[in-house]
Amino acid sequence: MGPSSPTSERPILLPRGRGFLPQETARHHREHVLELAKQAFKIAHMTPNDIDVICFTKGPGIAAPLVSVAVVVRMLAQLWGKPIVGVNHCVAHIEMGRVVTRARNPVVLYVSGGNTQVIAFAQGRYRIFGETIDIAVGNCLDRFARILQLPNEPAPGWQIEQLAKQGKQFIELPYVVKGMDVSFSGLLSNISKRATEMLAAETATKADLCFSLQETVFAMLVEVTERAMAHCHSSEVLIVGGVACNERLQDMMRAMVTQRGGSLCAMDERFCIDNGAMIAYTGLLSFLQGQVTPIEQTTCTQRYRTDEVPITWRAGEVDEPGD
Repeated sequence: MGPSSPTSERPILLPRGRGFLPQETARHHREHVLELAKQAFKIAHMTPNDIDVICFTKGPGIAAPLVSVAVVVRMLAQLWGKPIVGVNHCVAHIEMGRVVTRARNPVVLYVSGGNTQVIAFAQGRYRIFGETIDIAVGNCLDRFARILQLPNEPAPGWQIEQLAKQGKQFIELPYVVKGMDVSFSGLLSNISKRATEMLAAETATKADLCFSLQETVFAMLVEVTERAMAHCHSSEVLIVGGVACNERLQDMMRAMVTQRGGSLCAMDERFCIDNGAMIAYTGLLSFLQGQVTPIEQTTCTQRYRTDEVPITWRAGEVDEPGD
């Protein structure tokens, strides 16, 4: 598997009110990727001779940083004579969640800065039962954190989570669930406009606003997840992605799942946030099935859907969650 370690980190430090810029992020990755590879080998007490395959994120994601890493992967693969496996980022989150929590066949809520999907395994693929029709829930939270000028460290969503714990007033916000899909852009526009007015008039605090936003968006996610559980006859829910480490989301989801006699499979930030281990592990699953990515196909795509990937390593398993 490709050299990677959850402890090998070189975070990008951003000022308040700013998100990631593609070219800046790509430059950061280029500057640190070789150093991180060396560090990962050192931590694992391995050399390039000890590995079998190099795995990389093919997509989805921000194009510039994805491409910058893919270039390095192609170089290392040729230098070391190793095959390459391109990995779907979304599928990697699911497989990391399954191996860490030992979830057997759960309904999956995938929530991050770039994706919001309700997923279940069926007919050899991870099928999307519902998703956002505009922005992802993590993007909604991050953008509101910028509006409030909250710090980016350790993450904007974490800052909102901590402030929300102090909230005392619930402010009613648009609740947009359309069948199995959700929408956050109108909600974000609404609370952004009202935040400026309410903070100026001192009719609400930043904590009240964060509390109200969290309660609303998480209730939407719990609703569509419960509907998927009922449809799939499932007794397990697995939450993955960066937003999955939010303790309030876990508490709300656990309450719903418990009422249905099921169990919640959740993780902490080590495995919820993006990490190299999840890419390496999922690439290894593909590699053990005889799948490799020809070097001419080691391109990246920003729109690499979860349900486009044949999940060959689960061939022969039951399709119905909870069976």
